Amino acid sequence: MTEEEPRIGVYVCDCGTNIAGVVDVPSIVDYAKGLKGVVVSKEYKYMCSTPGQNMIKEDVSKHGLNRLVVASCSPHLHEETFRKAMEEAGGNPFMFQMVNIREHASWVTTEKSEATGKARALITAGVARVARHEPLERRKVPVRGEVAVIGGGIAGIQAALTAAEAGRQVYLVEREPSIGGHMAKFDKTFPTLDCAACILTPKMTAVKSNPNIALLSYSEVVKVDGYVGNFKVTVKRKPRYIDEDKCVGCAACIEGCVYKEAKFLNEFDEGLGKRKPIYLPFPQAVPQIVLIDPNTCIEFKTHNCKKSCVDACGDRKAINFQQKEEYMVLDVGTIIVATGFQTFDPTRATNYGYGRYPNVFTSLEVERMLASNGPTGGEIRLRNNGNHPKTIGIIHCVGSRDEHYNKYCSKVCCMYSLKMAHLAKERTGADIYDFYIDMRTPGKGYEEFYQRLLDEGVNFVRGKVAEVTDLAQTPEEEGKLVVVAEDTLLGAPRRVPVDAVFLSVAMEPRRDKDEIRRMLNMSCSQEGFFAERHPKLAPVATVNEGIYIAGTCQGPKDIPETVAQAEAAAAEAIAITSKGYITLEPNLAYVDEKLCSGCQICIPLCSYNAIELDKEKKVVVVNDALCKGCGVCVAACPSGASHQRLYEDEQIIEEVRGLLA
Repeated sequence: MTEEEPRIGVYVCDCGTNIAGVVDVPSIVDYAKGLKGVVVSKEYKYMCSTPGQNMIKEDVSKHGLNRLVVASCSPHLHEETFRKAMEEAGGNPFMFQMVNIREHASWVTTEKSEATGKARALITAGVARVARHEPLERRKVPVRGEVAVIGGGIAGIQAALTAAEAGRQVYLVEREPSIGGHMAKFDKTFPTLDCAACILTPKMTAVKSNPNIALLSYSEVVKVDGYVGNFKVTVKRKPRYIDEDKCVGCAACIEGCVYKEAKFLNEFDEGLGKRKPIYLPFPQAVPQIVLIDPNTCIEFKTHNCKKSCVDACGDRKAINFQQKEEYMVLDVGTIIVATGFQTFDPTRATNYGYGRYPNVFTSLEVERMLASNGPTGGEIRLRNNGNHPKTIGIIHCVGSRDEHYNKYCSKVCCMYSLKMAHLAKERTGADIYDFYIDMRTPGKGYEEFYQRLLDEGVNFVRGKVAEVTDLAQTPEEEGKLVVVAEDTLLGAPRRVPVDAVFLSVAMEPRRDKDEIRRMLNMSCSQEGFFAERHPKLAPVATVNEGIYIAGTCQGPKDIPETVAQAEAAAAEAIAITSKGYITLEPNLAYVDEKLCSGCQICIPLCSYNAIELDKEKKVVVVNDALCKGCGVCVAACPSGASHQRLYEDEQIIEEVRGLLA
């Protein structure tokens, strides 16, 4: 404890009528003047305002105050405000205690005398505590400027380009053979019906050509060590069995493959198209490098292939069947997570018949049929006979807004259902029946697009679909799929015979979300998406400093919102590295080596991996850069060796004594 004689200033905020309307503030101010060490006690209407802060600064100088107590609102709002005021007045910002008499007194107590008594007790505790405070200093830690972006969909692409344009070295890690994500599978985007490839492909090309971006496709992040400003990211590069430096994407090897016809399901086409064992994911893929699927290639299965693909490659000799997975470690200062989403598996909703009836399609399957580079060349065709459908039913909210699957709204289903309805009617001339629960069109131009579909003659049926069946009850239902639904506008059930059914499936968190969350020490929302630090004030930051989230890994959203969030995440990453250092708060844990027995109880309890054993001294040590000051190790230490600055035992004890005085 410092030997300096406490000279304490107490400042009580009226907070308009939030506090003063319930608490007798003048009586508290008079009471505080009699507390030990208090030199000044004042009241002001809005203490956080500039005049209120100036009052504090003047009193620090005039009365030689070395400690402050501000009784107002939550420290989450204005603790930093008053610490800064103390620092600007020449004092130590940590010789300050904020007392919350709004949320803890006036807002939760209706009786004025009780609220005043509680506020008096809280201020007494604050004064007793601050008398035991010691001056602390923030520490600067150097940070690296490099940025790792995990995920190469539109969010990852935009984040990488924004950071690279600011001069940062960016490592873009994508698990698939090409960047582009789900957007690369689309034909058009709502509500403007712009060509998705025309928007996305230039950005994909820009990633490849940007000298500040190192593209690591067909790769996965498997381990992350370190802390903000100094992360070590371990990346596993999966074997393509192609030398990326030699391949020029000419596709001669694909033509030369012993399989003359494509016969294996193409993952990019959602299984609607076929590919060979050696293939390019899609024509606009970036990088333009083929890969070999060892599960279907004869050379890997029998080692008895003619290797005509090798002959077709010629002198470039880009094919390497001996290629193995490789690991590399990236040193970066910040990480942006843009791992995207997965679609709801409609086989779980057995009442819709997906997987039983060939002409029930998911929305992504429809997207691939609509795409000019898709398996049907942009035409919608039935699976069973290859004909164009004459009637189509589109079902909204498959897997979302449903107590059995996901309670949340997937946010984009209404709009992409409208887009499918428009394109399907345009390509086939079919009658469209759109079954919706509620039509949600909140974005720019969205409501106008909905009105356009009404004008085009799409039949909208408001009501939840009960089932899709092939059991006919009337002659017109013979050979058709029948959508059974309740029409809530008519107040009656309906049976609508159709040739095809499109399921507007929900956006869901990826299956590997828990693996990524644990690796990066992030948290998830109740729905399973990665959680932001604060939904309004820190929408792209996470609880792990230096790690940011963007796009649909944070929650369902459309492309414009995804791009905006990606730019925000990149801006945060740029900002934290722009100074070349970060400042660490001093209220962190530390260990008294004389008392530490090396029992290591604290090590597995630390959520931030900030504690490790010094094997030579046989005591634990705390890494200040990783520690977040949660205090778990302090509470758990059986020998009392773990302490936390600003939360020392004597400070807490004095605060409790003041509260009970």
